[in-house]
Amino acid sequence: MRKSIQFLSALPLFKLAGILFSGFLFSAPAFAQSKHDTTSYIQTVDIKTGTIDTVLVAKGDFEAPNWHPDNYLVLNFRGKIYRLNLASKQLAEINTGSINKIMDDHGLSPDGRYIAITAFDMPTSSNLYKFSMYILSAAGGEPKKIISQDLSFWHGWSPDGKTIAYCGGDFANLDVYTISVDGGESKRLTNTPGLDDGPDYSPDGKYIYFHSYRSGRMQVWRMRTDGSEPEQMTFDENANWFPHPSPDNKWIAYIAYTTDEKQNHPFGKNVKLRLMNPETKVVKDLTPVFFGGAGTINTPSWSPDSRKVAFVSYSVN
Repeated sequence: MRKSIQFLSALPLFKLAGILFSGFLFSAPAFAQSKHDTTSYIQTVDIKTGTIDTVLVAKGDFEAPNWHPDNYLVLNFRGKIYRLNLASKQLAEINTGSINKIMDDHGLSPDGRYIAITAFDMPTSSNLYKFSMYILSAAGGEPKKIISQDLSFWHGWSPDGKTIAYCGGDFANLDVYTISVDGGESKRLTNTPGLDDGPDYSPDGKYIYFHSYRSGRMQVWRMRTDGSEPEQMTFDENANWFPHPSPDNKWIAYIAYTTDEKQNHPFGKNVKLRLMNPETKVVKDLTPVFFGGAGTINTPSWSPDSRKVAFVSYSVN
């Protein structure tokens, strides 16, 4: 979900955004602009040619495309999940039963049969906000809750479909955890000062890629799936977020802020998508700089054939 909307001064800016107030999901540029001022450009980029195709231009702030094997994208918009048919360009809401405050931390199981979602729960009597993870059929239906930890944001699914990787803990120190798709006890994989977030499995099941602030700048890291052998993968002046391995395991796509945003992940900044060879760590630009940030590529968005990446750019009037 969005990492930098200030809605309570007592909470840091690590992970909060897209928060629901008075029945509306605020996930455009916080309170500086109304969500009605935002236009979303749902796009794909070919990793070999760099060709960018605009699939749909839509009013409002659509976020976090996932690419289904049946040639449609899954996106969230104002608390709901939608299917965007890439052939017909038609949008259709996916039934999520009683859950209607869905964030942009969602993604498909490896076989495409299920969607994991993160939903925002209204404040409790102690005025604490909760974010829970659920799983539902990709065709729609009533979601099943996986975990009700106060802060749990889905980000990755293991290649065998049995384990989920997520960002959780508390706002003072969010870390990477894993949990069975059937629920139960979670396992903490990182425990360093600052934000560890955005975990996504490599398709061979050897690594979890994530972004971390442990070096003093947000960079891409990876570790073994048990949390061992952490390794820094990027070393540049950008603020690098959300590394996603390609299905063929040859590339890592991620979003880079051209300015140092510290531990924040704001909307409405100059960003670009970049492509890294995980063996050589050589990085190249996948897109020119564009207006985006939170919502652009929060979750896995590779095409099943590893040829394209889906993302969202924005404009604000």
